[in-house]
Amino acid sequence: MLVLTDQLAPAFLRGVRGFIFDCDGVLIDSYLANTAYYNTFRTRFGLPPMNPEEEMYTHTQNVFNSLQRIVPPEHYETAMEYRKQVDYRSILPFLRREPGVCRLLSWLKAAGFKLGVNTNRTDTTDMVFEAVGLHGFFDPVMTAGIAPKPKPDPGGMLAILDAWGLGAGEVAFLGDSDVDEHTARNSGVPFWAFKNLELDADLHIPDFGTLLSSLQRAWPEIAAGMQGT
Repeated sequence: MLVLTDQLAPAFLRGVRGFIFDCDGVLIDSYLANTAYYNTFRTRFGLPPMNPEEEMYTHTQNVFNSLQRIVPPEHYETAMEYRKQVDYRSILPFLRREPGVCRLLSWLKAAGFKLGVNTNRTDTTDMVFEAVGLHGFFDPVMTAGIAPKPKPDPGGMLAILDAWGLGAGEVAFLGDSDVDEHTARNSGVPFWAFKNLELDADLHIPDFGTLLSSLQRAWPEIAAGMQGT
């Protein structure tokens, strides 16, 4: 297991030209928001709030799989229709931006690295990024509504690589779940696990501050140039 620390030699980071991020659990802390959102469906059908196992499942899965898991099969189609009525803006106050993420993304963007997102969110991603101040950092943003299939299918990841004109070995995918781990493996992209030591990853990232300091040490010429601007 390779864990990124301030003492780890950062030379291997120099091969990375693009960073693909999962959204929930990486860029933002949305556990409470996701729980509140899916519990509205439980309430709609007279069911008790989700148990911890269901909360974790819905936190990592796309909305289609999640609703199949938490509502009875006979109510699935009704739940999909009800989804159109839920005002996601009421969920936004539960969202929190991951500490240090803006500083990291600002440095990476200014340094010329490619930044993308591969998420199993569908039509709420833009709204979420606006709410937490992350809009404008990423291109492209692949969602479950755009990609050929949701993660762990590799389609979204491969579409990002194609848009960038980069090979799988030139980027890293930062995720926090087994869905992300399998997505990376299915696409041949190196997987960097964020705050989850239980995952099988090429590198474990404890926090964005450590990642930024390691990148700055790996690219001292970039760091020096940016200090002078």
